[in-house]
Amino acid sequence: MDTAETAKGIKDFLTTRRAKITPDQVGLPSSGRRRVPGLRREEVALLAEVSAEYYIQIERGHVAGVSDEVLHAVARALRLDEVETTHLFDLARAATAKAAGRPARARGPRRQVPQSVQALIDTMVSAPAVVQNAHLDIVAANPLGRALYGAVFEHRPEPPNLARFLFLDARAEEIFPAWEKAADDAVALLRVAATRSPYSKAVTGLVGELATRSAGFRTRWAAHDVRAHQSGTKDFHHPAVGALTLRFEALDVTSAPGLTVIGYTAEPGSPSHEALMLLSSWAATEQGAPAPGAIRKAAPHRDDQTFG
Repeated sequence: MDTAETAKGIKDFLTTRRAKITPDQVGLPSSGRRRVPGLRREEVALLAEVSAEYYIQIERGHVAGVSDEVLHAVARALRLDEVETTHLFDLARAATAKAAGRPARARGPRRQVPQSVQALIDTMVSAPAVVQNAHLDIVAANPLGRALYGAVFEHRPEPPNLARFLFLDARAEEIFPAWEKAADDAVALLRVAATRSPYSKAVTGLVGELATRSAGFRTRWAAHDVRAHQSGTKDFHHPAVGALTLRFEALDVTSAPGLTVIGYTAEPGSPSHEALMLLSSWAATEQGAPAPGAIRKAAPHRDDQTFG
């Protein structure tokens, strides 16, 4: 990512955030003809208590030397949430590094998912669990997790990638009934990964591939939305057991930055819980299904692919 691309990333992010806020929301008068939706740049400057000229330079991507206090003021003015604020600081750090002429960060050594992490998810015999990296490769799974994501594992090329499956596989809308939300989340997570690892060929290659092949991806990428993947519910439709609504928790692997363990559970006594038990039986009896502890394969992980 060169200096011009970094500046454009800041401009596009701040412009799209500004467009989402109306003057009424921040207590400013809304009278008069407005050429663009949302706030004007001068109004953001007023709310951030900086000069209009200074904010315009920030929005143009000229952030070298801009203090954390000013960036926080801009974040408050634009009502950025925690994830968006972190993203703004990541963009600013990337721009400052470019302006200082710092070399690209060297790639870390190749390594696999830690054995302790694989052992942990293998003990989760009644709960599906997968391990994802920053750009949504599924780099490890327990048997039930592999069964739940069976269609994603079947999608080629290897390793299975959730974003690639969502946008390029015709089965995606059937497997993920809430496809629009799943697609929005995937792109927002990739936006975070691309900003934190601007020199990662894996991230830039995936983004380039999806932007070339999917109009839906291109539209979402242009929105510059970012978000975290921490907890919530996700809907699945498995060909063997039908509909499941599962609660998930995402836990960062501190010993391998960039990896996240995602575990799924169902409400006890619910239809989804019954379907999950049926899926467990199906996975255990399916011809060629691996026994618990058998899935050890993981895609290579690079330290430069950080993910918070």
